[in-house]
Amino acid sequence: MRGVVFDGRETVVVDDLEVRDPGPGEVLVAVAAAGLCHSDLSVIDGTIPFPRPVVLGHEGAGVVEAVGAGVTHVAPGDHVSLSTLANCGTCAECDRGRPTMCRRAIGRPQQPFSRGGEPLYQFASNSAFAERTVVKAVQAVKIPAGIPLTSAALIGCGVLTGVGAVLNRARVDRGDSVVVIGTGGVGLNVLQGARIAGALRIVAVDSNPAKEEVARRFGATDFLSDAAAVRAVLPDGADHVFECVGRVELVRAAIDLLDRHGQAVLLGMPAADAEASFVPAALFLDKSVLGCRYGSSRPQRDIRLYADLYAEGRLLLDELVTQTYPVEDFGKAVADAEAGRVARGVLTF
Repeated sequence: MRGVVFDGRETVVVDDLEVRDPGPGEVLVAVAAAGLCHSDLSVIDGTIPFPRPVVLGHEGAGVVEAVGAGVTHVAPGDHVSLSTLANCGTCAECDRGRPTMCRRAIGRPQQPFSRGGEPLYQFASNSAFAERTVVKAVQAVKIPAGIPLTSAALIGCGVLTGVGAVLNRARVDRGDSVVVIGTGGVGLNVLQGARIAGALRIVAVDSNPAKEEVARRFGATDFLSDAAAVRAVLPDGADHVFECVGRVELVRAAIDLLDRHGQAVLLGMPAADAEASFVPAALFLDKSVLGCRYGSSRPQRDIRLYADLYAEGRLLLDELVTQTYPVEDFGKAVADAEAGRVARGVLTF
């Protein structure tokens, strides 16, 4: 079968990939579509260290082909959106409803794939850039068949991360002010999360003026090309500032733009050894700097919620898909993403 493999030197689309059958508590999914997220590119450029060779992709949707023993919540033929959380479901963090903090869901890559007899790693417990993948049952969330799979694919990372950061981590309230730095795939979902939460002023910041139209469509009330201009719109600062780029100078800008009792939520992915600086005294007025993993999501609950919001017309999915590419055009999809020509490109099988 076809898949996208990174061997540490180059990324290639292969057609001789194999995946094992699902074991107990696992699901085999025929992937129909997978979003190209910046995290995939970060593996390629080394920003995210990961063992190689690896099958890339982590934002996908497809159709269940087979289930292992003990799996009852999905069956062959079901449409599913895939999460990256291979959490155990039994530890204290899972029991508290914090699966993103499950230690068994972090840093334990498996090798369900092989090529020419050589095992390959699975990226983010998912590897959606393959025609078929095996995931833990908890990662496969049944969705209505009426949602296009090219759109449903984006729920599993961009939507869970962006909307989840607003609703679950920051807990934005009605009437709050929100600044979103960076309007890529995650940033757009932060914007619509703020709109859904009832934020009154939603300021999008992006150096590319061509992104203004789509930013406003997703919920921005204002669009600026420089974070330094935010104070002209919000003189006292913002209740919530989301940094969605991953640059340390923008982390500092996010903190500096906070109003009293404000929160800076960090969603961008800088290099693993990058350091940001700020003035500690600036935080004394009850300001906070929050990390956020995967939108502090509970995928089995949140994916269904977002599917319902989509059905009601309150959550935009189709509009996130800038362009679809057959998997053989992976190189073009990467080039378009790196050049900022697409908010979210989607690979199809």
